[in-house]
Amino acid sequence: AGHRALGLPPLDAFDVEQGLEEELLLGWWEAAAAAERRVPGPEEPARLRTPRLVQRALNALSHSAFFAGLGESLMVHAARQVRRYFTEPDVRSAVQDEFAKRVTDRTEVVVAHSLGSVVAYEALCAHPGWRDLTLVTLGSPLGVRKLVFDRLVPPPAGGAARWPVPVKAWTNVADAGDAVALVKELAPAFGRRINDVPVHNGARAHDARPYLTARETGAAVARALNQSDTSR
Repeated sequence: AGHRALGLPPLDAFDVEQGLEEELLLGWWEAAAAAERRVPGPEEPARLRTPRLVQRALNALSHSAFFAGLGESLMVHAARQVRRYFTEPDVRSAVQDEFAKRVTDRTEVVVAHSLGSVVAYEALCAHPGWRDLTLVTLGSPLGVRKLVFDRLVPPPAGGAARWPVPVKAWTNVADAGDAVALVKELAPAFGRRINDVPVHNGARAHDARPYLTARETGAAVARALNQSDTSR
């Protein structure tokens, strides 16, 4: 029912495209199995990508505290959203443009969740003229090698990503059980200036709501706004 409410066509394992969509679902499966006992994991690393294997991944993810609420079709749509952003230049450009429209001279803090943190990072890198912004990333997949990190613009060099010029402070908040934020600490790849903060969101490890209402997130935003007030 979820995909119908959102106006999305129903999708299943046979609709999953080879490449990035498959890799994302299998990566989420492995991460969820490692974090939650209720999620059955693959018996061995999967070499053969087939609809049956993808179906097993979707079935296993349905046992995950986070993915259970999505349903099979929305899980496929989530993987497709990521794939389209990284492989379709027109989609990427349109998303970046929408983000840029919302940043004004009065913007002080950017809070970005999940794929939104990728959009925010790339947009901030693309606009060095923006100044003195605080970035707070929540449940971010930015550090996931091959699937996300190595597809970023600007591309990382020597295993290190570029620091976005407009960002004066960056707090990254991640739940240990978040299967999307596979790499919990971004500082090793994005710069030691990042403050990596662990958080416990309960059963819904990747949901935006517990991230946004977490005390750690509020503290990061409040700190940025207080510093802005004192500098005026």
